[in-house]
Amino acid sequence: MGITSAIVLFAVIWWLTLLCVVPLRMKTQQDMGEVTPGTQSGAPEVHHLKAKLWITTGISAVLFAIIAGVILSGWITIEDLDMFHRMGPGAAG
Repeated sequence: MGITSAIVLFAVIWWLTLLCVVPLRMKTQQDMGEVTPGTQSGAPEVHHLKAKLWITTGISAVLFAIIAGVILSGWITIEDLDMFHRMGPGAAG
């Protein structure tokens, strides 16, 4: 795995993790009982974004280490994931 592939892999893991972490413990205006006129009641009031970015980075680093370790060790290869046998021996390519 090259450096560019590693950066792309980390970025994808980081964004997917962020999308999973952002909704956690978010309090909306409706939850707080103070809806600002002209805004949606589901708009975030307390979002803890800075802490969630740090949590996302930590979780992503651990997931990246595991996934990169599996890729670099050769434990799982692209041939293992090829369900239709398109990359096997004798495949036109």
